Amino acid sequence: MTQPAPPTRADVGARLADDAARAWLDEALADAARAAQAPPVASSPYTAHSWELSFAAAGRHCGQGNADAVRTLLLVEARAGVETLTRLYRQGSAAERRAVLLALPALVDGPCAVHLVDDALRTNDTRLVSAAVGPYAAARLAPHAWRHAVLKCLFTGVPLDAVADLAVRAAGDGELARMLTDYAAERTAAGRDIPHDLDRALALTGERPQRHQEL
Repeated sequence: MTQPAPPTRADVGARLADDAARAWLDEALADAARAAQAPPVASSPYTAHSWELSFAAAGRHCGQGNADAVRTLLLVEARAGVETLTRLYRQGSAAERRAVLLALPALVDGPCAVHLVDDALRTNDTRLVSAAVGPYAAARLAPHAWRHAVLKCLFTGVPLDAVADLAVRAAGDGELARMLTDYAAERTAAGRDIPHDLDRALALTGERPQRHQEL
């Protein structure tokens, strides 16, 4: 699946409902840009830059449907580092955590934010799980963790279309095939339906679904 391009300021502005929302976005982004240029200061859980307050308030001012894109823009404009991303994630609502996860590919080059992906994958919140398995996870999760991320999607009902580079990483992965086959067998033994995406993932590994082989 081709991942969508990061939101642009022009695209987000065009989607906003009125001039007041666009003016709010312009000021919030200006605050973020100023913070990016300011000398670094010691962070504190009790203080925040004004753009961080805007990050939390994005849904209220720009609409919940635009909140992910607005928050991503703010993080990019502020050049948020891993320490800031971690703080916003730890202190944020589920919606704010989702935005941090979505912004990782644009902001973090190395594996130093994998702990945020790991945390999201320990939850059963489908908003977080679907955001956690994006391009950053595709590039940075170790094979064992990535395989479990795929299973997490199946377990929580997150469509595998959310998993970035699924076909590339699943190709020829015998261990993923074994895990998927075992999971299907456990579901069948318990009298439970097998997620419809499981056969697709198994086929990407190069294996046929076990229950088809037994027919």
